[in-house]
Amino acid sequence: MAAPALKTTPLNAAHREMGARMVDFGGWEMPLNYGSQLDEHHRVRRDCGMFDVSHMLAIDMRGASSRALLAYVLANDVAKLNSAGKALYSCLLNPAGGVIDDLIVYCFAGDWFRLIVNAACADKDYAWLAARRDEHAPAVRIEARHDLALIAVQGPRARTKVFEALPNARAAGERLAPFSAVRIDDMMLARTGYTGEDGFEIALPADAAVALWQRLEALGVAPAGLAARDTLRLEAGMNLYGQDMDENVSPLESGLAWTVDLASPRDFVGKAALAAKTMTRQQVGLLLQGKSGVLRSHQKVTTIEGDGEITSGTFSPTLGQSIALARVPVGIAPGCIVAVEVRGKRLDARVVKPPFVRHGKALVT
Repeated sequence: MAAPALKTTPLNAAHREMGARMVDFGGWEMPLNYGSQLDEHHRVRRDCGMFDVSHMLAIDMRGASSRALLAYVLANDVAKLNSAGKALYSCLLNPAGGVIDDLIVYCFAGDWFRLIVNAACADKDYAWLAARRDEHAPAVRIEARHDLALIAVQGPRARTKVFEALPNARAAGERLAPFSAVRIDDMMLARTGYTGEDGFEIALPADAAVALWQRLEALGVAPAGLAARDTLRLEAGMNLYGQDMDENVSPLESGLAWTVDLASPRDFVGKAALAAKTMTRQQVGLLLQGKSGVLRSHQKVTTIEGDGEITSGTFSPTLGQSIALARVPVGIAPGCIVAVEVRGKRLDARVVKPPFVRHGKALVT
C-alpha cells in the first residue's frame, strides 16, 4: 500500500523555489534548511529570519462559556487573560496529569479566544477540546482554522522588517508588549515566538501568505528551516512536544511547573493527579564539558542520585559546544557534574538552569 501523501502548507512552492531541502515532518512536507543550517541559526540570533509554521493549527473558541471551558481544560491560570490581546502559554493535561499538548492561547475578547497547537497533536487536540465542550459547555463554538497560514519572523531586527513589509501593522504593532497580540483586519500579529528572540508570529489568510513571504524576502529576511528552529528553541530552553514531554510525563517533570496553577481553588483536568504526585524527576539543562561529542536525545545520564535521560540535545551554534535538556532525579542541582553516555564513552556534563541563550546573549559558560 502506498504511503499517504504528505500535507503541504500554502508556502510549499515558495520553499522549493528558494532551494529548500524538504523533509517529512510528522506527515507534513516542510523545509529542513535552505542551504546552511548554521547560517540560518546565526541570522536569527544576529539579524532576523522567517519560518513557515503553517503546519500548526489555530483553533478559535467562541461563546459566553468559552472562558469557563478554558479554565477547566488548561493547567495555567486563565484569569491572567484579563484583557483583549493577552496571551498565555499552557498545557492541556489528561486526567493522570500527562501532557496532551502545549499551546498558546490568545484572548481576542471576553468570549473569543484562539489557541495555536502543535501540528502533530492538532487532530487529537481538536477532538479532545470538542469532547470537553460537549460535556461542559455545548453552546461554545470551536473552529479549526485551516484557512489560515502562520509565519514567524524572529530576531533583533524582526519587528523593523515586519513593519516595513506590513506598514498598516506599525501603529498597533509598535505598542504590543511581549506575549500579546492584536487583530488587524483579518490578520493576527502576536509578539511571541519559539527562538528566544524578539519578533512576531503572524496568522493571516492562506491565500495571502506567499505575498507576505516574498515581501519579507525582498527586504532581506532570510528563510530558516526546521533544523535552525530546533537549535534556536533548545538554546532558549524551550520544550519540544513528543521529546521533552508527552502524555506519560507531567509538566512538573518537564520544567513547566510555572505554567501549572495548583494554588487557586479552580479545578482543571489533571489537577488532582498533579497535587497527589510525589516528584521524583525534574528537568535540567546540561552543558557538555569539552568538545569531543554531541549530546542527543535518549542518551543515558548517570548522577549521584540515580540515572536519567536526555530528552533533547544538540550542538549550540551560539555557545560553540553541546547542550541538552535532561530528565534526572530530584536533588541534582545546577553546578553538579553528571556523566552522559555518548557513543560508548562517558563524558562529563555540568548541570545548568535553562535557558542557555536569550536575546542573542549566552547565559551559561
